[in-house]
Order: sequence, then structure tokens, then C-alpha cells
Amino acid sequence: MVNDAEAYRHEDEKQRERVNAKNSLESYCFQMKATLDDENVRSKVSDSDRQMIMQKCNETISWLDGNQTAEKDEYEYKQKELEKICNPIITRLYQGGAAPPPNAGGMPGGAGAGPAPGGSTGPTIEEVD
Repeated sequence: MVNDAEAYRHEDEKQRERVNAKNSLESYCFQMKATLDDENVRSKVSDSDRQMIMQKCNETISWLDGNQTAEKDEYEYKQKELEKICNPIITRLYQGGAAPPPNAGGMPGGAGAGPAPGGSTGPTIEEVD
């Protein structure tokens, strides 16, 4: 039994990586759509940019639905393809001073992980003894 487990370990690892790549792509699509649906962001992104991202995300989600057994490389390629379209628009958005929407982790440039450009004037957490 132990020998069988060792024999299939490599296959299990490949499967895990494939599923992680698929989940990452799917998550990115839904995150982009949620970001563009946010009221604060919607007013700062042009309609043409918003429609382009939404269309590409919808196409990618449709592709995912039809390609459940694609390889890791295919999922990664699709994500890079989507990021090429989304990253410049989202970067422009945040350089324009828009506050990142909630749960913006994983956004280009690490948006959502630190203070907004130009510093933060929001509340701070103080240490209590």
C-alpha cells in the first residue's frame, strides 16, 4: 500500500497543481467582475474598458466551463492573457487615486495590501497594554 502511494504521489501533485491553476483563473475572473461592479470603481472606469474586461472574463468563464480537464499550462496561459487586458486598466484606476475595493488582495501591484497611493489618512490601530 505504501509503495502504491509513492507511485501515485507524482500524479497527485500534478493534479493538485492543475486544480490550483484552474481555481486561480476562475477566482481572478470573478474578482475582476466584482471589482468592476463596485460603485466606487464603476464611476472611475470608462464604459469601454469595463465592457472589455467583463466580456473577456465572461469568455474565460465559458472556456473554463467547457474545459474542465485542461492542463495546468492552458489555465496559466488563459490567466496571463486575461491579466494583459485587466492589469493596465486596473493600474490606471489605482494610480488615479481610487481607493481599492474590499478584498482587493491579488490585484496588480499588490493593491489592497498597503496604504493607498499618497499615504493613508485613515484610522490607525494602537497597541494596548
